[in-house]
Amino acid sequence: MARIYLAASWRNPYQETVLGLLRMAGHEVYDFKNPPYSTGFKWSDIGLDLPCSAEDMRNALLTHPRAAQGFMADFSAMRWADTCVMLLPSGRSAHLELGWMAGAGKRTCILTQDGEEPELMALLADKICISIEEVLEFVQ
Repeated sequence: MARIYLAASWRNPYQETVLGLLRMAGHEVYDFKNPPYSTGFKWSDIGLDLPCSAEDMRNALLTHPRAAQGFMADFSAMRWADTCVMLLPSGRSAHLELGWMAGAGKRTCILTQDGEEPELMALLADKICISIEEVLEFVQ
């Protein structure tokens, strides 16, 4: 059984399905939308209306307690996990998460699908999967 950090976007319509399939296969999976001991972080939690200025974003990230709480919930889960599955399409945070986990020597894979823009640095991942079946085989 793997401890999986599922890196995805809040807007990804497949996040809940993939989360459920990984859990049904017996894996422990961190859900950034419903983390233990916290709630999923949203920019509205720290009063940012998007788009916002770079200065407002920096100040909110560096000073708002809710930003620190959200970051620590996700980063603690990244340290806890032995595997990262990045589900495309994803945003910048998911890419940073997968990159950190690859650099930390953890197993990494990307689940992509037709129509996604190619990314050269996807070669940092241990595996590029095109189906949930490939992901399930990889995380065994």
